[in-house]
Amino acid sequence: MKVLHSVHPDDFKSYQTAQIRDRFLVADLLKADEINCVYTHYDRIIAGVVHPVNKSIDLGNYDNLKSDFFLERREVGIINVGGEGEITVANETYTLNKLDCLYVGRGVQGVTFRAKDSAKPPVFYLLSAPAHKTYPTVLMPIDSAEKVHAGDAAMSNKRTINKYIHTNGIKSCQLVMGLTILHPGSVWNTMPPHVHDRRMEAYFYFDIPEGQRVFHLMGEETESRHVLIDNYGVVVSPPWSMHSGAGTSNYSFIWGMGGENLDYTDMDAIRIEDIR
Repeated sequence: MKVLHSVHPDDFKSYQTAQIRDRFLVADLLKADEINCVYTHYDRIIAGVVHPVNKSIDLGNYDNLKSDFFLERREVGIINVGGEGEITVANETYTLNKLDCLYVGRGVQGVTFRAKDSAKPPVFYLLSAPAHKTYPTVLMPIDSAEKVHAGDAAMSNKRTINKYIHTNGIKSCQLVMGLTILHPGSVWNTMPPHVHDRRMEAYFYFDIPEGQRVFHLMGEETESRHVLIDNYGVVVSPPWSMHSGAGTSNYSFIWGMGGENLDYTDMDAIRIEDIR
């Protein structure tokens, strides 16, 4: 499991393109019949992709965790962005259609992923954080997620925000998780941008059309940088960094956070005219 170490904002100012991509971007996670994860030193968050096609895949353990099993001291949120799939959690099986979310709490052993149809396999994105308490396993279909309609077509940022794991949704220890869908003709996400020093954030971009890209903006507001993202790429955003982006087409992304505050609205806004 790749490890991403923390970066100080003063050091970040001198980074070239290759360094930024190496320290914050996680690409090539999608592999048939594999689970691939990255461990970050931002709130000890783990991000990963599980892509069962022809066989079942177990949520195995990693030596990095120094635990008896993956969820011994962790919780995990899982969102399917592919075809219909199944997840078995402690002998109970849940079916996830595209954009459905499953939360699994601390202490659960035996989590298995599988495809319902190998011709249309699921793509499970998972985000895991340390947990101090056990909350029950909960499946939330996309239709049950709290919806927020933001932006407008005139500003090229009309989007629908779906909130799954948050204060008023699925209960967790420190995970906050949901996804945003940009409407056709809109390309800007999270604009105006913001930071939240109480927690980190990770963006997982998906449904980017073939041949298109997303420019993910990051850095301090007066020292902005960007990372080019392909489909199924993850960008880790430190608490001091803004996070926003624009694509060459509309797309969707999963946002997930870990840290002190579960309140979705915990953010410090940045004025567009202050970005440099």
